[in-house]
Amino acid sequence: MFWTGVAGFFTLLALVPLVLVLVYVIFRGFARLDWAAFTELPPPPLADNEGGFANALVGTLIMVSIGALVSVPFGVLAAIYLSEFSRGRVPRWIRFATNVLSGVPSILMGVFIYGLFVITIGTYSAVAGGLALGVLMLPIIVRTTDESLQIVPRQVRWAAVGMGASKFQAVLRVVLPAALPAIATGLTLAVARAAGETAPLIFTALFSQYWFDGFFSPTASLSVLVYNFAGVPYDGQQRLAWAAALILVGLVLITSIISRWATRKQIY
Repeated sequence: MFWTGVAGFFTLLALVPLVLVLVYVIFRGFARLDWAAFTELPPPPLADNEGGFANALVGTLIMVSIGALVSVPFGVLAAIYLSEFSRGRVPRWIRFATNVLSGVPSILMGVFIYGLFVITIGTYSAVAGGLALGVLMLPIIVRTTDESLQIVPRQVRWAAVGMGASKFQAVLRVVLPAALPAIATGLTLAVARAAGETAPLIFTALFSQYWFDGFFSPTASLSVLVYNFAGVPYDGQQRLAWAAALILVGLVLITSIISRWATRKQIY
C-alpha cells in the first residue's frame, strides 16, 4: 500500500508540467481563437487582433501529408521484412540503424534535405518540408510496426500456414490485420511528432506570408509561425503565436485520442 501511494505520488508529480503547459497555452491562446484566425493570412507587425494563420494550418497539413505518404509505405514494408522475412544479422543491424536514426536531432534532418533537395532544385518548398518530416517519421513507424508484428503469437502464423496459406498470405491476411491497432498507434505518434517540428521546416520549407502557392514554393507552417511570432515585440503577432501553439497542442491531442481509439481492441 505504501509503495502504491509513492508510485501514485510520483505519477501525479510527473503530470504537473504537462498540466501547467496545457493550462498556460490555453490561457494565452484561447482568447485569440476566432473565425479570422482560421481564415485569414498572418497580420502585419502593428496590427492588433487582426489576421490569422490559415495559410500555416494548410501548409502544416500538406507537409505532414507528404511526409506520411513518403514514410508510411516504406516504414511498414521495412518492418514487415524485419519481422517476417529476415534472419541472421541483417535485421539486427537494420534495427540498430533505425534506433540511431530516431535519436538524430531533427535539425540535422533539415540540413540533410536542404543539401540534398533544396539546393538541387534551387528553392524552399512544401515537398522539401514533407521529405524532411518523412525522414523523421520513418524510424518511428519502422520501430512501432516491427514491435507490433512481433506481438502477434507465432502460433497464429503456424495455424495460417497449416491451413494452406503461403508465408506471404499469412502475413498479409492474418498477421498484419491482427497487429493493425498497434500499427495505427505508431502512425499517429509519428504524425503527432511531425506536426510539431520546427527546425527541419526552417531549412526546407522556410515560411510564407501568403497562401499555399504550389508544392515547389516556400510554404508556411504552424510551428515556424510560432517560432517567428513568439519573439517579436508586437502584441498582435505574439497573441497569434499563442493561438497557433494551442492549435498544435490540439492536433497532438487529437492524434493521441485517435491512437487510443484505434487500440481499444486488445491484441491477443
